[in-house]
Amino acid sequence: MVIIERSLSGQAVVFRLSGRIEPEDVTEVERLFGLEPKGQVITLDLQDLTLVDRETLRFLAKCQMENIRLENCPAYISDWIDAERGRSKQQ
Repeated sequence: MVIIERSLSGQAVVFRLSGRIEPEDVTEVERLFGLEPKGQVITLDLQDLTLVDRETLRFLAKCQMENIRLENCPAYISDWIDAERGRSKQQ
């Protein structure tokens, strides 16, 4: 189960994710993004995220592509995103 906390940091809205994120949690995060005004700068703080699956990883990669900043991203998640991007480019 993931805990989602929303806060403001300067001009950005920060969503802090804590715990294990499941596919249904991705749907909730996307819903929360949709509640933000169009053009709002969004940051995902992943410092306390403990485990992700492949679907969540694809969501995080999509967030990066949509200019959502991943803050405090654990190295294993960054490496996995990079590996997935390399795989998709080869296909």
